[in-house]
Amino acid sequence: MGVSDRYDATGHIEGQYEPGSRGRVLRNLLSVKNKRAMYALESQALFTALETAIAKYDRDHRFTADDLCSMHRSWLGGIYAWAGKYRQVNLEKGGLPFAAAHLVPRLMTDFEKQVLAVYTPCRFSSHQEIAHALAVAHVELLLIHPFREGNGRLARMLASLMSFQAGLPPLDFGELKGERKKEYFAAVRAGFDRDYDPMTKIFCGLIERTLRRHA
Repeated sequence: MGVSDRYDATGHIEGQYEPGSRGRVLRNLLSVKNKRAMYALESQALFTALETAIAKYDRDHRFTADDLCSMHRSWLGGIYAWAGKYRQVNLEKGGLPFAAAHLVPRLMTDFEKQVLAVYTPCRFSSHQEIAHALAVAHVELLLIHPFREGNGRLARMLASLMSFQAGLPPLDFGELKGERKKEYFAAVRAGFDRDYDPMTKIFCGLIERTLRRHA
């Protein structure tokens, strides 16, 4: 399946690619055509957006769906016209189908009530409880996949903010490569059955490695 085959609304701006990018870069406000250049722009903007979010949301903040829209807009608003808005196209990745686009608003309302309101502020006492909270929020947000692009990175931003609330140093997701990346995607898939143990295990490992580096 080609990249462009993942989207079923090519007439919508979210399903369009930048002319001259050979279908590799989404239509954007900066007319960037090179995939590597776009990734660099998105990465720098993500760093700035995380700094902004850290300053904005304190340890007692209860996150909402609107906060996630605001964070997404803060990150990608200068790059994509649809930043901060729920997607209008259906998506799948690696054979993993995400929620249908028309269901996203309702699912995000449920996510706010059933996940964010329960697990934030993330002030749990044990690392196991913290890892479980991070896992549930991470998996459920990824399965909804509310935005056209950047859902994984936004989910990691939320996990970072929740870990700050728990008094932890910044989590390093850079080790999720190779076999660990396969385990990560398997853990996301397990979420279809509300099985959060595999992702909880991954976050426990991230927390332990982070604390060792900061010891």
